[in-house]
Amino acid sequence: MNGQADYKNWVPKGMAYGVATGAAACAAGGIAVWKLGNGLRRATRNAMLVGAGVGLAGLGTFAAWCFYARRAFSYDDERHLSRIIVEGTAERLDVPEGGSVLDVGCGSGALSIAVAKRNPSAHVFGIDYWGPEYASYSRELCESNAAAEGVDNVRFERGDARELHFADETFDAVTSNYVYHNITGSNKQELLRETLRTLKKGGTFAIHDLMGPARYGDMEQFAQSLRNEGYESVELIPTDDGLFMDKTKATLTMLRGSTLLVGRK
Repeated sequence: MNGQADYKNWVPKGMAYGVATGAAACAAGGIAVWKLGNGLRRATRNAMLVGAGVGLAGLGTFAAWCFYARRAFSYDDERHLSRIIVEGTAERLDVPEGGSVLDVGCGSGALSIAVAKRNPSAHVFGIDYWGPEYASYSRELCESNAAAEGVDNVRFERGDARELHFADETFDAVTSNYVYHNITGSNKQELLRETLRTLKKGGTFAIHDLMGPARYGDMEQFAQSLRNEGYESVELIPTDDGLFMDKTKATLTMLRGSTLLVGRK
């Protein structure tokens, strides 16, 4: 290892402290109105106090959640949730010697690098959109993290999950972690199909996401359609009920519905 990898945090530090600052401002405003607002009309004063109280309660609760979630999603110190999820997903792939792997939506490179470390003879490709809404993630960050982890069998490039720039049956394994639910305006099952298109016959897949019916539709039916087409060992494995996290942690981190879609083409 050549340094310390920085996989970022799913809850940005700036957001957590910004929300906490907003809560503090509401508290300060309420105190000011309480102490100095005697010259105001009673109804106006009461309305301002109620507004400050509601703001404090809402922002305070959200701030508390942000700091809790930041700790849960940290890669530092203990084996926190993000690491458990990434490594647990990587373990589900069966990659042949010298095989190739595609990680769709690689973000900071965590899953790509985990797969590369587990399969040192494989060639791992991480692709991502790296749009402005994810400004802290970049190809440069991924490459820096790979260097920090001492991994040289992974490559990162820009790509679009909706239309992958790879031919059919290019990879021996495909994977993804919490990506497709973020892609608005796209049918999630069609996104899965686009990823599976690039998988070789006999290749394995492990795709982890929030696969509740509101986002993904009937996934049991989708899994059965894959089986009907000849896919093998297709499973939908809930990860929010003890595998990666328990129900309480899944609820507190807003990860209810987390599911692994695994199988072999």
